[in-house]
Amino acid sequence: MELNTGAVEQRRKRIILVVFISFMGLLLLFTLFSNTLQSLTLPKVTTEQPKMGDIQLVIEGSGILQPIAEAKLSGSTERKTQQILVKEGDRVKKGQKLVTYDSQSTKQEIELEVTNLDKQKIEQQNLQDQFIQSSLEEDELKLRSAQREIEKGKLDIAAQERKINEMREQLTKDQVLIAPFDGIITKLNAVEGLASAGEPDIIVSNSGQGYKFEVNADAKRLSRLGISIGERIKVEVDTDQERQANSMDGIIEEIINAEPLIEGASDEGAGMVTLPQKILRIKLLDAELKGGEQARVKIEKSSLDQGLLVSNEAIHQDREDTYVFVVEEQPGALGNVFVVRKVKIESSEKNDKETMIQTDIIYAEDKIILKSSEPLQDGDRIRLE
Repeated sequence: MELNTGAVEQRRKRIILVVFISFMGLLLLFTLFSNTLQSLTLPKVTTEQPKMGDIQLVIEGSGILQPIAEAKLSGSTERKTQQILVKEGDRVKKGQKLVTYDSQSTKQEIELEVTNLDKQKIEQQNLQDQFIQSSLEEDELKLRSAQREIEKGKLDIAAQERKINEMREQLTKDQVLIAPFDGIITKLNAVEGLASAGEPDIIVSNSGQGYKFEVNADAKRLSRLGISIGERIKVEVDTDQERQANSMDGIIEEIINAEPLIEGASDEGAGMVTLPQKILRIKLLDAELKGGEQARVKIEKSSLDQGLLVSNEAIHQDREDTYVFVVEEQPGALGNVFVVRKVKIESSEKNDKETMIQTDIIYAEDKIILKSSEPLQDGDRIRLE
């Protein structure tokens, strides 16, 4: 009887143990299953690791080519244009005649002054006769008076001769416009039969001095790329024929300060950022240029400084900060879990693909979230793709 009772007790304990183990197994199974289900509902994210290096940056802009040196030539406003010997776009040589003017009225004025000079010379002869007469009469007073009149007449004759010479020189000068140097006629305002009307009759650009255009650029970016005066760059220039672009060599001749660029706006002025600007003055020397062409420049270089490079799609911004989401691995009851950590960053430069960030919180081994199946908040649990 006692043996039967012991066997029953043993059997009962085994059943209890089996039931307990089964219960715990089911509990563990349900826990694992529920965690699995929960993890499947977590946002799924795609990540990348930042890389250390420089960033490819671009400075580009366009402008109209202007002559570095030019001469604005005009005739007298009193003379009508007689003949125009050139047209816009013509290349001219130094000393070449460009425009002639009607000088008939000036010639008539000179002839009148020559007649007056002849009269003065005749009058001078009369004074000399008076001097001789006073000498014969031995009238000392008349003699001195005649002598003074003779000296005065000599001065008047000399002044009249200078006036005529100056008029003749001015006639020669005003009768024709001459090219002051080898160049190109960039503007022609003169009209045959009409006098000058305030605007220069002709503008000649000095082709030997070259042409220039200006491009605005961010001052900090220029510094990071190490762009300096004297640097040679490629410039695309649209030619007059069918607006085809030709690649030409240009040189950065000058870098000057420009008005800063203001970004952002609010009534109180909060959030506004001032970006220092520079102007690049680029010079071109090419025999085909005439001025007025459209010129474009695109400078692509690697930055001198380095930093962590992150894809642009990983960068987020709100009203206050620029930030990225970093994956943080934390220990959990059933294993490690992945949590979102919001990290504020400062970007130094960006291109169309990457942003260079400067921070002591993010490291090259960190995982940066690129995409997420759902919107994320700081501290959210996630699952990695």
